[in-house]
Amino acid sequence: MELKLTKPIVFLDLETTGINVTTDRIVEISIIKVNINNSTETRTQLINPTIPIPKVVTAIHGISNEDVKDCPTFAEVAHSFAQFIGNADLAGYNSIKFDIPLLMEEFLRVNVDFDMKGRRIVDVQNIFHKMEQRTLSAAYKFYCGKTIENAHRAEADAMATYEILKSQLDMYEGKSFIDSRTKKEQLIINDVKALHDFSYYSKSADLIGHIIYDNDIEIFNFGKHKGKPVSEVFKTEPAYYDWMMKAEFPLYTKKVITAIKLRGFNNNSVNVD
Repeated sequence: MELKLTKPIVFLDLETTGINVTTDRIVEISIIKVNINNSTETRTQLINPTIPIPKVVTAIHGISNEDVKDCPTFAEVAHSFAQFIGNADLAGYNSIKFDIPLLMEEFLRVNVDFDMKGRRIVDVQNIFHKMEQRTLSAAYKFYCGKTIENAHRAEADAMATYEILKSQLDMYEGKSFIDSRTKKEQLIINDVKALHDFSYYSKSADLIGHIIYDNDIEIFNFGKHKGKPVSEVFKTEPAYYDWMMKAEFPLYTKKVITAIKLRGFNNNSVNVD
């Protein structure tokens, strides 16, 4: 089944130096851009991460320090990748928790303000886990009846993810799922907004899930203030904002809490006037 699109959607996959969104770096990026007419464009690039790739990680994706030593850094290709993505929606496998937050870190690190507003995110892994529950290779075998050639390389994994989503729509379109958390029925239909809604377990304000929405209010999802509105905590305990800004939180999380802090400051200024 081809995707019904009102604007392009990109399927992305990253190979990295590790799994820490804050400190690890991209070593390979592949983006498959699906246009409104379902034609595709692909960009794949090895990246010099500027930090060593651990041998245990090379053993997984096969990319070594020698492979990337003469490749461009992310800073050198960031603008061109941002332009290639344009205003497209985003999709991937485990992308909500890993690929998209790490990509945002890389953009922010080199001062490329990649705007997430208005973008829908479709996470093929979450659709898979809600409907069947397993890994990218298993999902590809289950939905497409094929084995991924060159698995754990970015382009192969991104293309497999795109093919899986189309097969998921063939298999599940019109079928419903009862969300165990909200007890609400969710329906899979060939529409990016609906797939975006279905992909989320909880909607994160900061992508990584430290701050989530509760009825459109940003609340903490960790630590001693878990469940409390961020703006209220910053009013009563300003030092908590300072601690977060100095601690090892993702840059995008810091960007979000700064916006909340400034919003509160601006609201107070209006009230004073």
